[in-house]
Formats: sequence, structure tokens, C-alpha cells
Amino acid sequence: MLTANTGFNLVNFRAGLIAALLADGHELVALVPPSIHDGEIAAMGCRVVPLKMDARGLNPLSEIALIWRMRLAFRRLAPDVVLSWTIKNNLYGALAARPLGIPVVPNVTGLGTAFARRGSMLGWVAGRLYKRGLKGVAPVFVQNANDAELLLDGGFLTAGQIKSLPGSGVDLVRFAQAPFAPSRAQVRFLMVARLLRDKGVADLVEALRIMRRWDVEAHVTVLGAFDDRDAGMVAARDLESWRRIDGLEFIAHVADVRPYLADADCIVLPSYYAEGLPRSLLEAAATGRPIITTDHPGCRDAIVPGQTGLLCRVRDPNDLARAMTEMIGIGPPARIDMGNAARRRAEQFFDERLVIAAYRRELADLSED
Repeated sequence: MLTANTGFNLVNFRAGLIAALLADGHELVALVPPSIHDGEIAAMGCRVVPLKMDARGLNPLSEIALIWRMRLAFRRLAPDVVLSWTIKNNLYGALAARPLGIPVVPNVTGLGTAFARRGSMLGWVAGRLYKRGLKGVAPVFVQNANDAELLLDGGFLTAGQIKSLPGSGVDLVRFAQAPFAPSRAQVRFLMVARLLRDKGVADLVEALRIMRRWDVEAHVTVLGAFDDRDAGMVAARDLESWRRIDGLEFIAHVADVRPYLADADCIVLPSYYAEGLPRSLLEAAATGRPIITTDHPGCRDAIVPGQTGLLCRVRDPNDLARAMTEMIGIGPPARIDMGNAARRRAEQFFDERLVIAAYRRELADLSED
């Protein structure tokens, strides 16, 4: 069984793993909230079972009910193993599976905003859930060194439980290295992310304004979905105001991000979100593009500063403007060199086949138990 808080997660981040598991002869069931992606998941070869859940809900009674719904689904479907992604599906899935004796393999794709607020009541609750939910679960896949350290130092996991993964990996064939566009008047920066405040969209907009005050010209495209039902999104009024800024464009959604990566000179992600290892940065590296991102867990793990990209300080538009100006100033040959280095690093560390191999090893071990 595969479970995550959206069907989008399986379609966009797990397609390679799903294809590999099916090729190995496994039967796959996807337990996900109903969405427009159900047909795509079914076409990939998974049986889709709907799971009623609110990914951002905080009502204790609703959360307990979600655990029970997952337990009922596990009891009815009797999977041999549950592979889970995203916070609630990891923690609640483990709690639901434990009394049934079903092994769970969680993948921590980021610890979440609640966990990061350790001094708050919400942070305390999140910590208790991690400690209880993941107790005795092994392996727990973790995507960056900072998350592993926090889970170890806080006593949420033991060293024997943790296994590291290079994020979700990236399909190096599908995301092939692309040549840079011919030299043009303005360097084109691209940000690929949902329009969440914590992804740093406002910082990027302000950095562009600062660069204009410095008489530095650039073009910025932000590619990502906006959902006003999500409390974490940027304010709609801000987005409407930003759309009027010259040289800044917003694109809501595309079926294929690769042409946009290929058209960019540099990929930017000024995030302070509780990232695992951002998929957008892995795809950028695979495409052979230099990256500017924050010195933040997960983000900084995706680059080698000065070789495959540049780091800037978290929540600091001035420093982001400095890094973008530096990227413009180094010129096309140096950007191409950075992009080539990024591709080589993607081939060495971020290949999706490394992730698939790790899952195959764990499933083989489980089948022997």
C-alpha cells in the first residue's frame, strides 16, 4: 500500500518507484484523498482507495477519526507493507498499522512547520506524535542531515532506525541536461514552488525590487499553484499586486516543467519551509542549471556553494538580491560551468535509481522476516 496526503504526490514524485515495484511483480494499492489525479494513479497501475482527510486539519477529534479510517482500511485491505509519505500519513499510518502487525516504511519528506515550532503547544504535540508514531518503526527514510539530527537528538528515533535517501530522487533520463538559451539582454530566473509564504515568494519579489534600485536588470518567472483555501499561501491581494511588476510573471500550472527549466539561466528557491530535499532543485540540477537557494535544511543539501550554485541567508531579500546579482555578473560561461557541475552531482547523488534500490532492499528484507 502507498499512502500520501495527495494523489499529486504519487503522480509527480513516486512514478519511477511505482513503475519499478510493478515491474518487480508487486500489487499496489494507493490510499489517498480523492482528487483529479485518481485516473492518473490508476493508469500507472495502482488500485485507488479513497481516504477522507484534511492534510492541514488540527481538530483533535478529526485527527483521531483519520487514524481510525486508516486502521479500518488497513484491516480491510490487509497490505503486506505500507509505504508512506507526508507527515500525517507517516505518523498516523504507523499508529494505525501497529496493532495490526503491518510493517510501515515512512519517508520523512520534511518534518513540518508544526515540528519546527518546538516552543509552542502545537510543536509539543507534533513532537509527541513523532515519538509515539515512529516508535520501533524501522527503517525510517530521512532526506536531509538536519532532520536526521533533530530526530536523533530529540529522542524521536534511534540511529538504527534512520536511513538516508537523496530526496525523492530524479529521473535523469526524463530530466536530461538541456543546453542554455543563446545570450539575451536579461538573465532569466525561475522559481518552481507552490505559492506558500514559507517558500519565500515575497522575498524573491522584494529581491527583484532591490535589484532594480541597484540598476540590475533580470527577468523572474514564478511557476507554481495558488490555492486560496490554504492558509499557508501568500495573500491574494499581494499576488495581484505582484502581477503588475514589470519583469515578473506568475504561471499557475503546467503539465510539463521541463521546457521552463530549459529556458531558465538559473533556478531560485528562497525557502524557509520545512523541506526534505526539494524536488524542484533536484530537477534543476538534472537539467544542468545553477541554483540559488537559502542556507536552510534541505535546500543547502541540494547544492555545493560556489560550484553548483549560490547560497543566501534565510528570509533576507537583500542577500538574495546579492546572490542573484552575483549570478548575473559571473556571465554565461561560468553559469554553464555551474550547470555542468550540477548535472554531474545529480548523476552521482540524486539519481532516482538510488531511491528505488533502497526501497527494493527494504522490501526484500521484510519478505525474509
